[in-house]
Amino acid sequence: MASIMTNASALTALQSLNATQKNLDTTQARISTGYRVSQASDNAAYWSIATTMRSDNQAMSTVSDALGLGASKVDTAYTGMDSAITTINQIQQKLTASFGQTDASKEKTQVEIAALQKQLKAYADGATFSGTNMLSVSTASGTAADVKIVSAFNRGATGAVSISTIDVNVETIKLYDAGAAPTAKGILDTERLGTTGAAVTTASAPTLGAAAAATDTYSVAALKIFSGTTAASDTQIQAMMNVVDAALKDMTNAATKLGAAKSSINLQKTFTSSLMDSIDRGVGQLVDADMNKESTRLQALQVQQQLGVQALSIANGSSQSILSLFRG
Repeated sequence: MASIMTNASALTALQSLNATQKNLDTTQARISTGYRVSQASDNAAYWSIATTMRSDNQAMSTVSDALGLGASKVDTAYTGMDSAITTINQIQQKLTASFGQTDASKEKTQVEIAALQKQLKAYADGATFSGTNMLSVSTASGTAADVKIVSAFNRGATGAVSISTIDVNVETIKLYDAGAAPTAKGILDTERLGTTGAAVTTASAPTLGAAAAATDTYSVAALKIFSGTTAASDTQIQAMMNVVDAALKDMTNAATKLGAAKSSINLQKTFTSSLMDSIDRGVGQLVDADMNKESTRLQALQVQQQLGVQALSIANGSSQSILSLFRG
């Protein structure tokens, strides 16, 4: 039926052209943004997953920065500890050389030991990075607080988030503690028995020049082989050597702990970087547009659009043929 009120062919052609235009708009949006899913209306589930994972990745980027900061803190403490170990070895050498020396020689050696003791304190005080010092602390009471280094951002199966840390036990590596009432002093300023080098809480000052007593205590930070006009006896020097050797063992253990912490941080940095790359790839598979596919689709839709316009033009032109029915 020929009708001038309803052009079914034109309506059909128009619907087809509108559908083609809609698909063309979608394809052009994917090409311009690079995303197959750029907003929730494109695919709510994929958009939600991608948005959450992008947020997690940003948190992991912050974790990576925190690991870098933590690595610097640990490396600074390790450098100070390593220098202190070298210096305490020199003190041990001075004590060994002073064994059996005259009082005049011990007096000169004491000047060298005092200079080395000041150097030890300088190393500990200087091992500060971003306000954190693990070697020279001041604990008001109890034990020194651990240094916590953020190492991971975790999201559980229920969506709950948590933070993991690498903890450095400052109490076991500190060299000095200037606090009012710490549970224990540092490795170098704690009192130690001259017989075994074991740390004790109660000091028992030796009488310089006398034979060493079983209860005599010394600290590496304050030991003296000469004071005033009196030189330490050889048995007391031997006790001091025991104390320095015990402190050296504790410092070696402390350096080992710092080295292990540094290694853990480096491994975690590598893992975090790899994990971020993996998440980026996973998100890309969900929401990124396949540009090869979209390019091909764009060309096909452009042809369909041109054909649709032509079909609509033909359909609109069919009503003109009705006029021929009324020509005489």
